[in-house]
Amino acid sequence: MSRSHSSADPNQTPEKKRRYLSAEKKFEIYLEAQDGGKPVGELLRREGLFSTDLARLRQQVKEGALQRLSAKPGRKEHSVSTEAYAAIKRELQDKERALADMSVELAILRKKTNGGSWDR
Repeated sequence: MSRSHSSADPNQTPEKKRRYLSAEKKFEIYLEAQDGGKPVGELLRREGLFSTDLARLRQQVKEGALQRLSAKPGRKEHSVSTEAYAAIKRELQDKERALADMSVELAILRKKTNGGSWDR
């Protein structure tokens, strides 16, 4: 006796798949809502959004604009990816280890050639 998937509990609502909007799409929705040519409710129904989604979108646009407008003019700071940072850190550690090894070798060579004198 195998059960088919169609005999699911009729009282349970199917889970809605979460929808992710790109930044460009969010900004288009924001601009259209600000335009005032069409009712906002129509835009929200068409996009499948709630009024709280639009309020959150407006807040994000405001925060982004304030952040961008408060940036100081001049050269931008460069950010390094985590992978590049890790590679540079490993390289630095390898070079420090090699430098320590070479300083030990130099000390040994100086002892052999000068009889232990560090004055040079």
